[in-house]
Amino acid sequence: MRIVIAEDNVLLREGLILLLEDVGHEIVAVVGSGPEIVPTLLEHRPDVAVLDVRLPPGFRDEGLRAAIEARKLIPGQPLLVLSQYVEESYAAELLGQGASGIGYLLKDRVGHIEEFQDALERIAAGGTALDPDVVSQLMSRKDPLDTLSPREREVLGLMAQGLDNPTIATTLFITERSVSKHIGSILAKLNLPPSDSGSRRVRAVLAYLNA
Repeated sequence: MRIVIAEDNVLLREGLILLLEDVGHEIVAVVGSGPEIVPTLLEHRPDVAVLDVRLPPGFRDEGLRAAIEARKLIPGQPLLVLSQYVEESYAAELLGQGASGIGYLLKDRVGHIEEFQDALERIAAGGTALDPDVVSQLMSRKDPLDTLSPREREVLGLMAQGLDNPTIATTLFITERSVSKHIGSILAKLNLPPSDSGSRRVRAVLAYLNA
């Protein structure tokens, strides 16, 4: 197989190269930062790409973002994402793009050569390879909306209808202050990151509608 590797850790990167070349694969390109990934994949169109989740320059989710962008530009591009830890949101977001030709493994699995090789082959063939620990945590995830109280669900439902705080207060026969408190609790329970209140309200409503 023709493989692209995106990994900034020199030891792991060289280890991957040696491991993959030793079993007959061709490493067509190696990059060490997030911004390099998509152009490299567009140029080489590999059979599979092995990407670290966290890469320079920010060491946050550059590899994941590149993976998602690559799948948009090259539909079906096989990708194997490696992570140091189980990061449920990353796995869920990647799989949300479609599971065909996608893998998400913890870096510890690379040492299990036969399992790693099998995962690469399955992904290249359009299959899926998920780390058992990732599957376990994804299966145990709860819908964030399950944490909302009945009143908070009512408020969120009215928000989804496009009602403002005064109208919600009138509809539910409560004060606007109570509505504001409920909305604050909703946003916190849905774990929406700090941003302008309008944006957070929209994302809360989207969560409600998706559920």
